[in-house]
Amino acid sequence: MRVFPKWLPAMGLIVLVLYTCNLSQLFCQETGEGWISLFNEKDLSNWTVKIHHYDVAVNHGNTFRAEDGIIKVRYDQYEGEFNDRFGHLYYDTPYSYYQLSLEYRFVGELHPGAPVYTIKNSGVMFHSQDPHTMPKEQDWPISVEMQFLAGLEEGVERPTGNMCSPGTDVVYEGKIDPRHCINSSSQTFFGDQWVKAELIVLGDSLVTHLINGDTVLQYTQPQIGGGVVNRYDPAMKEDGKLLAEGFIALQSEGQPIDFRNIKLRNLKGCMDKSTPQYRPYFIKNDPDACKD
Repeated sequence: MRVFPKWLPAMGLIVLVLYTCNLSQLFCQETGEGWISLFNEKDLSNWTVKIHHYDVAVNHGNTFRAEDGIIKVRYDQYEGEFNDRFGHLYYDTPYSYYQLSLEYRFVGELHPGAPVYTIKNSGVMFHSQDPHTMPKEQDWPISVEMQFLAGLEEGVERPTGNMCSPGTDVVYEGKIDPRHCINSSSQTFFGDQWVKAELIVLGDSLVTHLINGDTVLQYTQPQIGGGVVNRYDPAMKEDGKLLAEGFIALQSEGQPIDFRNIKLRNLKGCMDKSTPQYRPYFIKNDPDACKD
């Protein structure tokens, strides 16, 4: 486990304030500038599937499918019960500093045999290990998750946009938080309405969760650690190693769900204003991006 000096909480506050100022400037930029679509609305080109009990790239039961201009997660072609066939659909390019935006909605019923806690439960993983490094029987990727939940009972809060940490840790309120999941401050959403979720990931420093445009959670220093992940390659789990980049993946864990408008703005690039490659929304400098 990584040990942090006593002055970290104060320094963390300074970092948060500085980044909050930068994020405010980011949101003031032209909304259409720099965004790329990660999904072509036709097929799963540039995406790779990994499902527990199966080799990488085996899309068992057509779990992930491109239909009607959206990505659907379905289990109607599964034989028998769920059998812990937790799955993830990975975008093939890793990122470090970026803003991710997507919309999701829960549909249908939980597949028989799926864990009760997965009712109206899904998410997007980030800073994930490469799916090609996962053994066939590894259940979850070493990653950080922005968890999506929907309400189950009127009057009972069930926020969305939470943080969960399979094989990872994060620093929350100045120290590593031992909880596997940290709830956000979002409201509870019921039914099959579309909900907009956004992530602003600044390498191994600040991570911000937004739901329908409202900031609902912030934490820092995502790193390898903790439990939950099983049957992984030990070489991939270097506890205490900060996670500065990784893959983005949509989750499948027994509850049908739809995803749409999946787009990303890379915040790492050329920050030399004298070059044509400069963009005002870049936060992390990449000198190589300044070259022709």
